[in-house]
Amino acid sequence: MRLFATDPLFAWLRLEDLPQLSTLAQLLEVLPDRPLLDGLRQARGKGRNDFPVERLFSVVVLTVALRHHSFESCIAEMHRNPSLCRLVGITAVEQIPNAWNVSRFLDVLGQEPHLTRLRAVFDCLVARLGRAVPDLGRDAAADATGLNARPKKDAQAVAEEVEQGLPQPSGGRKEYKDDQDKVVKVVEWFGYKLHLMVDVKHEVPLAYCVSDAKAGDNERVAPLVEQAQANLPQGRIQTLAYDKAADDEKVHACLHENGIKPLIQNRALWKEEPERPLPGPKGRHPLNVVHDEAGTVYCYDQSGQAPVRHRMAYVGYEKDRETLKYRCPARHEGWRCGSEERCNQGREYGLIVRVEHTLDLRRFPAIPRATAKFERMYKGRTAVERVNARAKIFWGVDDGNVRGARRFHAYVGVVMAVCVAFATLLAKTARRGGSMGDTRLSPIALALQEALAEEAPGGAPQEADEAFTTAGDAPPEAEEVNTG
Repeated sequence: MRLFATDPLFAWLRLEDLPQLSTLAQLLEVLPDRPLLDGLRQARGKGRNDFPVERLFSVVVLTVALRHHSFESCIAEMHRNPSLCRLVGITAVEQIPNAWNVSRFLDVLGQEPHLTRLRAVFDCLVARLGRAVPDLGRDAAADATGLNARPKKDAQAVAEEVEQGLPQPSGGRKEYKDDQDKVVKVVEWFGYKLHLMVDVKHEVPLAYCVSDAKAGDNERVAPLVEQAQANLPQGRIQTLAYDKAADDEKVHACLHENGIKPLIQNRALWKEEPERPLPGPKGRHPLNVVHDEAGTVYCYDQSGQAPVRHRMAYVGYEKDRETLKYRCPARHEGWRCGSEERCNQGREYGLIVRVEHTLDLRRFPAIPRATAKFERMYKGRTAVERVNARAKIFWGVDDGNVRGARRFHAYVGVVMAVCVAFATLLAKTARRGGSMGDTRLSPIALALQEALAEEAPGGAPQEADEAFTTAGDAPPEAEEVNTG
C-alpha cells in the first residue's frame, strides 16, 4: 500500500483492490490467531493432518482479503500462483486443500470454543488499536443490516447448531417510513442480522453481533456496548448514534448506566396531545412552559389575544445536577417579549428552567435533539452504513454462499477480524512525505509496531516482506507466516 502524509489515519480508499503479497504477509502477521490455532490443533488430536489447521485458516483469510466470492475461486488462484502458496507454507500442489476441506474446517471453526476464540481475535485487534489511537471509539455509531444465508439440509446438523445456541436463517423484513408514517420502501431477505458498532471518525468496527433476522435492533444494543466497553479503555465511549429502531427506554437506561450520551431520534408515538407539561413536582415549573414528544422545551407568550410559542434557549447540560438547563429565549437572543415581567420578574439573566433528564431518559437525553450539536453529531451515524456496505460489497459477507449457521457465524467472524486487521495495516504503514522515497512513521504507527513486537515470539519485531512483483521465488520468511 502507498499512503501519503495527507491521508487520514485509516485511509480506506487507499486499500488495494488486488492486495500485493507483501500486504497479505503483513495481514497474516498482525492477526493474533495463535490461541485459536492451538485450540484447533488440540481438537484435531492425533488423526490425519494432510492439511494443517493454520493452512486452512489462511485460505479462509485469503478468500476474504482477496475478495473472492467462494473458496473454490481462492483455491484456483493458489494453483496458478506459486508465490501465494509459499506465503502460507505450501511448497507442492498436493498440499493445496480442496474446497470441501475448507468447508469442513469452517464448520469446525463455528463450534465452541473455537467460535469464542475467533471473536477474541477481533477483540484483541480492536483493543490494540484502542490503546494506540487516543480517540478511537470516542464517538460511536451502531446499526443493523440484513445478511443473506442458507440453512443446512441435514436435520441432525441443524439440531446440533440449535443446541449450540446458534440461530437458524429466517425471513427478515424492514420497512422505511416517511414523516407521515407511511411505508415508502420495503426490504426483505432470508438469513441473519448483523449488528455493528463502529467509530464515527475512523470507521473502524468496535463490536459486532449476529442474530436472528427477526430480532429487534434495540435488543442488541446492550451486548454491543458491553463488548465495545471491554475492547476500549475505560470511559472511552462518550456518544452513540443510532436510528429510531433503538429508541427504547431500556436502551437509554443502558447507555446512561455506562456514561454514554445517546444520539437517537425518537419515534412518533403521541397521537392526541402534541405537548405536555414538564415532568417533576407540581408547581416546580411555570405553567406556560411545556415540551413536545422529542423533548424540546417551549414557553408561551400569553400577553396577546392568542398565545405565541417560542422555543426556549438550551444553554447546556449540568453534569453534577444531571439536568438540562434552559433560558428565556428573549433574554438569550436579545428581543422583546410581551411576557417579560410575568416570566422574568426583574431577574437580569431571565427565567431559568432545569429539567432532570433522569425523570425520562428517552425524552430528555444529555444532548437534546433540537440542538445544532445533536444534528451535527447525528450525521455521524452514516459511518456505520459505510462500514456495513464495505463488509457486504468489498469483503462479501452478504454473498450467501455459505450454508449452515456454524459456517456462517465463523465466516462473519473472519470478515470482521480481517476488516480490523486491514485497519491496523493502514495505521501502521509509513507515510510518504515530500520527495520520492521519503517516508516516516507516525506516533500511532510506532505504538502499533511496539505492541506487535511485544506480542511476537521472543519479543522481536516482525519485519514486513518486500513486495513481490513476479511469481518467482519468494523470500524464505514468507513460508513461515501464520504457522501458529
